[in-house]
Amino acid sequence: MILHINHIQPQRAALASSVVSTLVSIAGEEQIPPRILENLNVHLDWVQYKANFREAVTLRRATRGEELLPLIEIGVDLRQLDPETLKDQFVNAIKDLGDGSPCSQRRMYLEPFKPMRSSLIWRFNDLFWQHLPLWEAASGKGYEQALPSGKSDANHPEAVADAVADFWTLLKDLENHKQLPPDIFVLEIGVGTGKRAALWLDRFRALDDERGTQYYSRIRFLLGDYSMPTLNRAMETVRQHRELGSFLAVDALDPFKSLSFLRYKVLSIHLTNVYDNLPTDEIAVRDGKLYFVEVRSYVPAATAARISEAFGIPLTEFPRTVNRLLEVGPQHVHPSGTEQGVAFWRSVWDAIRLEERFVAIQSILDAPLPAGVKPGLLENFVGEGVMNQRFQLSSGAVESFLNTVPLLHPRGYLQVQDIFVTKLEDYGRMFRGPGKMDGSVVNWVNGALLAQVGAQAGYDVHFAPFRYRQGSRTSILYTTQRE
Repeated sequence: MILHINHIQPQRAALASSVVSTLVSIAGEEQIPPRILENLNVHLDWVQYKANFREAVTLRRATRGEELLPLIEIGVDLRQLDPETLKDQFVNAIKDLGDGSPCSQRRMYLEPFKPMRSSLIWRFNDLFWQHLPLWEAASGKGYEQALPSGKSDANHPEAVADAVADFWTLLKDLENHKQLPPDIFVLEIGVGTGKRAALWLDRFRALDDERGTQYYSRIRFLLGDYSMPTLNRAMETVRQHRELGSFLAVDALDPFKSLSFLRYKVLSIHLTNVYDNLPTDEIAVRDGKLYFVEVRSYVPAATAARISEAFGIPLTEFPRTVNRLLEVGPQHVHPSGTEQGVAFWRSVWDAIRLEERFVAIQSILDAPLPAGVKPGLLENFVGEGVMNQRFQLSSGAVESFLNTVPLLHPRGYLQVQDIFVTKLEDYGRMFRGPGKMDGSVVNWVNGALLAQVGAQAGYDVHFAPFRYRQGSRTSILYTTQRE
């Protein structure tokens, strides 16, 4: 048995020590068959998201086609773990190895194994944004209050003021060189409440008046989002600047599809906490061998039974009812009406977990790469020396990036505020997702890969810490066309 201590909270050192002691004693008591023990890897993690898709003790198997491979992995989440039950949970996980379908009698599966980016959890993510007002009414708070700081870093007044000042400087330089276009296009994707756009426009108008440059009236501010409730809310928030604004249905995965008329015209594009909410796949490297991570969503059988009883649904109909929720929405899933439909939605989302398996691949060529990413780039990214690592491909973020930069004016820039992993080795230092953020999915973004993708596409990508809030884990990605 090999023990990997991936990330331990300093104040939890005693707990980690106790867990290690228990695991060593289990191995010494010969409760684990030698053939399993010699292939067993145990990973201790601290999953910082209070709501996530893991159980306290999680079993993962490796496969090649229909063949089960010797590699066995058990993940232990120190945050959820009850030390008193660790021994029983660990031994039960080992017992589940028998038929290759761990916990199959204790789980209500909602889908077969599939790549993570195709999982049912992303349909729940879409449901959240399309029916956001219903979720917020049930929770009694806005979704931004679910963020770690209780508000979005996008709306920090000093950050917005600095962004406006930098943009004004760019416009002035273009004007001095007689390159400033008549219409000044600014694009924000993933507009949230619209507060940042309103702050930006307020500040830009004030700066423009102060300096007498008369740029404000030439601004064409485009707010793009695929959630109509979000766009409607943003429209109301920026009502004082409505004559400058356009509100567009935009798929963050492919902004160019609906905005191709703006090719090479947009001088500033901004996104905040959009990339971390886009579908992603994962790659795992174990003992130098490559694996693609597949998942299947489930609800613990006992929890599914409680939910079914509470909402008057036959247990055998539970998976079908969940699928119907995703197809028709919470207003039409329960005979008692919307309130019960939303309550059912929230109960299921809270209970959903992901079972994972590692699918062996010979090379990166066998992995479903993000569109536009060449296998050679990812091979160079992983390198030869990586023996044990697990990281996101950030598939949706990469596709969004590649489908956004063609909109940039030659002097324009793309600015993204998000939670980025800027070095591959940093993946081993803490859990990076997926987690649950209110009713949505959140993952850290593979910034190191994005930088290489940008370079391949002819763009310079830089990262800077978000210095406006102490303790913030947000970074700012800044992209310009390479000269």
